[in-house]
Amino acid sequence: MAKHFHKELEKLKKRILSLGAMVEDRVRMAIKAIENRDVTIADKIINTDYEIDEMEVEIEEECLKVLALHQPVAVDLRFITAVIKINNDLERIADEAVNIARGVKYIAKGEKLHFDFDFYSMAEKTEAMLKKSLDALVNLDVDLAFKVCILDDEVDKINGEAHRIVKDVIKDNPDHVEYFINLLLISRHLERIADHATNIAEEVIYLIEGEIVRHGRLET
Repeated sequence: MAKHFHKELEKLKKRILSLGAMVEDRVRMAIKAIENRDVTIADKIINTDYEIDEMEVEIEEECLKVLALHQPVAVDLRFITAVIKINNDLERIADEAVNIARGVKYIAKGEKLHFDFDFYSMAEKTEAMLKKSLDALVNLDVDLAFKVCILDDEVDKINGEAHRIVKDVIKDNPDHVEYFINLLLISRHLERIADHATNIAEEVIYLIEGEIVRHGRLET
Protein backbone atom coordinates (compact mmCIF):
# COMPACT_ATOMS: atom_id res chain seq x y z
CA MET A 1 0.00 0.00 0.00
CA ALA A 2 2.83 2.41 0.94
CA LYS A 3 4.66 1.60 -2.29
CA HIS A 4 1.54 2.34 -4.35
CA PHE A 5 1.01 5.60 -2.44
CA HIS A 6 4.52 6.84 -3.21
CA LYS A 7 4.06 5.94 -6.87
CA GLU A 8 0.93 8.09 -6.86
CA LEU A 9 2.89 10.97 -5.34
CA GLU A 10 5.62 10.61 -7.94
CA LYS A 11 2.99 10.58 -10.68
CA LEU A 12 1.50 13.79 -9.28
CA LYS A 13 4.91 15.45 -9.25
CA LYS A 14 5.54 14.52 -12.89
CA ARG A 15 2.13 15.81 -13.95
CA ILE A 16 2.46 19.15 -12.17
CA LEU A 17 5.92 19.63 -13.69
CA SER A 18 4.54 18.74 -17.11
CA LEU A 19 1.81 21.36 -16.67
CA GLY A 20 4.46 23.83 -15.53
CA ALA A 21 6.45 23.24 -18.73
CA MET A 22 3.33 23.78 -20.85
CA VAL A 23 2.49 27.01 -19.06
CA GLU A 24 6.07 28.25 -19.25
CA ASP A 25 5.92 27.70 -23.01
CA ARG A 26 2.69 29.73 -23.24
CA VAL A 27 4.32 32.62 -21.39
CA ARG A 28 7.33 32.54 -23.73
CA MET A 29 4.95 32.60 -26.69
CA ALA A 30 3.02 35.53 -25.20
CA ILE A 31 6.22 37.52 -24.73
CA LYS A 32 7.26 36.79 -28.32
CA ALA A 33 3.80 37.90 -29.49
CA ILE A 34 4.23 41.21 -27.62
CA GLU A 35 7.66 41.86 -29.14
CA ASN A 36 6.59 41.09 -32.71
CA ARG A 37 2.89 42.05 -32.56
CA ASP A 38 2.41 38.51 -33.87
CA VAL A 39 -1.28 37.66 -34.30
CA THR A 40 -0.51 34.07 -35.40
CA ILE A 41 1.22 33.32 -32.10
CA ALA A 42 -1.54 35.11 -30.20
CA ASP A 43 -4.18 32.94 -31.90
CA LYS A 44 -2.23 29.78 -31.05
CA ILE A 45 -2.14 30.73 -27.36
CA ILE A 46 -5.88 31.41 -27.32
CA ASN A 47 -6.87 28.31 -29.30
CA THR A 48 -4.81 25.87 -27.21
CA ASP A 49 -5.79 27.17 -23.78
CA TYR A 50 -8.21 24.25 -23.40
CA GLU A 51 -5.20 21.92 -23.08
CA ILE A 52 -4.10 23.71 -19.90
CA ASP A 53 -7.63 23.75 -18.51
CA GLU A 54 -8.11 20.02 -19.07
CA MET A 55 -4.81 19.10 -17.44
CA GLU A 56 -5.52 21.38 -14.47
CA VAL A 57 -8.82 19.60 -13.82
CA GLU A 58 -7.20 16.17 -14.18
CA ILE A 59 -4.44 17.02 -11.69
CA GLU A 60 -6.93 18.35 -9.16
CA GLU A 61 -9.01 15.19 -9.48
CA GLU A 62 -5.91 13.05 -8.95
CA CYS A 63 -5.00 15.03 -5.83
CA LEU A 64 -8.47 14.61 -4.37
CA LYS A 65 -8.41 10.88 -5.14
CA VAL A 66 -5.07 10.45 -3.35
CA LEU A 67 -6.35 12.41 -0.36
CA ALA A 68 -9.48 10.24 -0.13
CA LEU A 69 -7.75 6.88 -0.59
CA HIS A 70 -4.58 7.37 1.44
CA GLN A 71 -5.36 10.14 3.95
CA PRO A 72 -1.74 11.38 3.97
CA VAL A 73 -0.20 13.27 6.89
CA ALA A 74 2.81 15.51 7.57
CA VAL A 75 5.06 16.21 4.56
CA ASP A 76 2.99 14.08 2.18
CA LEU A 77 -0.12 16.08 3.03
CA ARG A 78 1.82 19.32 2.55
CA PHE A 79 2.97 18.08 -0.84
CA ILE A 80 -0.55 17.36 -2.08
CA THR A 81 -1.84 20.65 -0.68
CA ALA A 82 0.98 22.50 -2.44
CA VAL A 83 0.27 20.70 -5.72
CA ILE A 84 -3.40 21.69 -5.58
CA LYS A 85 -2.51 25.35 -5.09
CA ILE A 86 0.34 25.37 -7.62
CA ASN A 87 -1.95 23.67 -10.11
CA ASN A 88 -4.42 26.53 -9.76
CA ASP A 89 -1.72 29.19 -10.09
CA LEU A 90 -0.37 27.58 -13.26
CA GLU A 91 -3.82 27.59 -14.82
CA ARG A 92 -4.22 31.26 -13.89
CA ILE A 93 -0.84 32.07 -15.46
CA ALA A 94 -2.02 30.44 -18.68
CA ASP A 95 -5.15 32.59 -18.51
CA GLU A 96 -2.98 35.70 -18.23
CA ALA A 97 -1.03 34.55 -21.31
CA VAL A 98 -4.38 34.36 -23.14
CA ASN A 99 -5.24 37.86 -21.94
CA ILE A 100 -1.91 39.12 -23.28
CA ALA A 101 -2.59 37.39 -26.60
CA ARG A 102 -5.95 39.16 -26.87
CA GLY A 103 -4.28 42.47 -26.15
CA VAL A 104 -1.69 41.81 -28.84
CA LYS A 105 -4.45 41.07 -31.35
CA TYR A 106 -6.04 44.42 -30.58
CA ILE A 107 -2.91 46.57 -30.83
CA ALA A 108 -1.80 44.75 -34.00
CA LYS A 109 -4.89 46.04 -35.83
CA GLY A 110 -3.64 49.59 -36.14
CA GLU A 111 -0.41 51.49 -36.63
CA LYS A 112 2.33 51.13 -34.07
CA LEU A 113 2.26 54.19 -31.83
CA HIS A 114 5.16 55.42 -29.76
CA PHE A 115 5.09 54.27 -26.15
CA ASP A 116 8.15 55.07 -24.06
CA PHE A 117 8.10 51.86 -22.03
CA ASP A 118 10.33 48.80 -22.37
CA PHE A 119 8.14 45.71 -22.12
CA TYR A 120 11.18 43.50 -22.62
CA SER A 121 12.68 44.21 -19.21
CA MET A 122 9.43 43.46 -17.42
CA ALA A 123 8.70 40.39 -19.55
CA GLU A 124 12.23 39.07 -19.01
CA LYS A 125 11.95 39.38 -15.22
CA THR A 126 8.48 37.81 -15.21
CA GLU A 127 9.59 34.86 -17.31
CA ALA A 128 12.66 34.39 -15.10
CA MET A 129 10.46 34.38 -11.97
CA LEU A 130 8.26 31.64 -13.39
CA LYS A 131 11.27 29.54 -14.39
CA LYS A 132 12.90 29.98 -10.98
CA SER A 133 9.69 29.07 -9.14
CA LEU A 134 9.35 25.85 -11.14
CA ASP A 135 13.07 25.07 -10.71
CA ALA A 136 12.61 25.56 -6.98
CA LEU A 137 9.79 23.02 -7.08
CA VAL A 138 11.79 20.49 -9.10
CA ASN A 139 14.85 20.75 -6.86
CA LEU A 140 13.06 21.59 -3.61
CA ASP A 141 15.32 24.64 -3.42
CA VAL A 142 14.06 26.93 -0.68
CA ASP A 143 16.72 29.61 -1.31
CA LEU A 144 15.66 29.92 -4.94
CA ALA A 145 12.02 30.14 -3.87
CA PHE A 146 12.85 33.06 -1.56
CA LYS A 147 14.66 34.81 -4.45
CA VAL A 148 11.47 34.64 -6.52
CA CYS A 149 9.53 36.36 -3.74
CA ILE A 150 12.07 39.19 -3.65
CA LEU A 151 12.00 39.64 -7.45
CA ASP A 152 8.26 40.29 -7.32
CA ASP A 153 8.90 43.76 -5.87
CA GLU A 154 10.95 44.66 -8.97
CA VAL A 155 8.14 43.68 -11.34
CA ASP A 156 5.61 45.62 -9.25
CA LYS A 157 7.82 48.70 -9.51
CA ILE A 158 8.09 48.39 -13.31
CA ASN A 159 4.31 48.00 -13.59
CA GLY A 160 3.84 51.14 -11.54
CA GLU A 161 6.16 52.99 -13.90
CA ALA A 162 4.07 51.77 -16.87
CA HIS A 163 0.95 53.25 -15.25
CA ARG A 164 2.68 56.62 -14.87
CA ILE A 165 3.87 56.64 -18.49
CA VAL A 166 0.46 55.66 -19.90
CA LYS A 167 -1.28 58.48 -18.02
CA ASP A 168 1.09 61.00 -19.59
CA VAL A 169 0.86 59.48 -23.08
CA ILE A 170 -2.95 59.43 -23.08
CA LYS A 171 -3.01 63.17 -22.31
CA ASP A 172 -1.03 63.79 -25.50
CA ASN A 173 -2.88 61.19 -27.59
CA PRO A 174 -6.59 61.39 -26.64
CA ASP A 175 -7.62 59.77 -29.95
CA HIS A 176 -5.75 56.56 -29.15
CA VAL A 177 -6.88 55.87 -25.58
CA GLU A 178 -7.92 52.25 -26.23
CA TYR A 179 -4.58 51.42 -27.84
CA PHE A 180 -2.58 52.66 -24.86
CA ILE A 181 -4.98 51.14 -22.35
CA ASN A 182 -4.39 47.77 -24.00
CA LEU A 183 -0.65 48.24 -23.65
CA LEU A 184 -1.19 49.06 -20.01
CA LEU A 185 -3.30 45.92 -19.58
CA ILE A 186 -0.50 43.82 -21.08
CA SER A 187 1.79 45.25 -18.42
CA ARG A 188 -0.79 44.36 -15.79
CA HIS A 189 -1.09 40.78 -17.07
CA LEU A 190 2.69 40.37 -16.89
CA GLU A 191 2.58 41.65 -13.32
CA ARG A 192 -0.13 39.11 -12.49
CA ILE A 193 1.99 36.29 -13.92
CA ALA A 194 4.77 37.42 -11.59
CA ASP A 195 2.30 37.36 -8.68
CA HIS A 196 1.32 33.76 -9.48
CA ALA A 197 4.97 32.77 -9.83
CA THR A 198 5.47 34.22 -6.35
CA ASN A 199 2.54 32.15 -5.07
CA ILE A 200 4.22 29.02 -6.47
CA ALA A 201 7.47 29.94 -4.74
CA GLU A 202 5.63 30.48 -1.47
CA GLU A 203 4.05 27.02 -1.77
CA VAL A 204 7.51 25.53 -2.32
CA ILE A 205 8.67 27.21 0.90
CA TYR A 206 5.62 25.81 2.69
CA LEU A 207 6.29 22.35 1.27
CA ILE A 208 9.91 22.33 2.41
CA GLU A 209 9.74 24.21 5.70
CA GLY A 210 6.09 23.94 6.70
CA GLU A 211 6.04 27.74 6.99
CA ILE A 212 3.33 29.94 5.47
CA VAL A 213 4.94 33.13 4.11
CA ARG A 214 1.96 34.77 2.38
CA HIS A 215 0.43 38.18 3.20
CA GLY A 216 3.62 40.01 4.11
CA ARG A 217 4.96 37.29 6.40
CA LEU A 218 8.11 36.95 4.30
CA GLU A 219 11.19 38.49 5.88
CA THR A 220 13.63 39.88 3.35
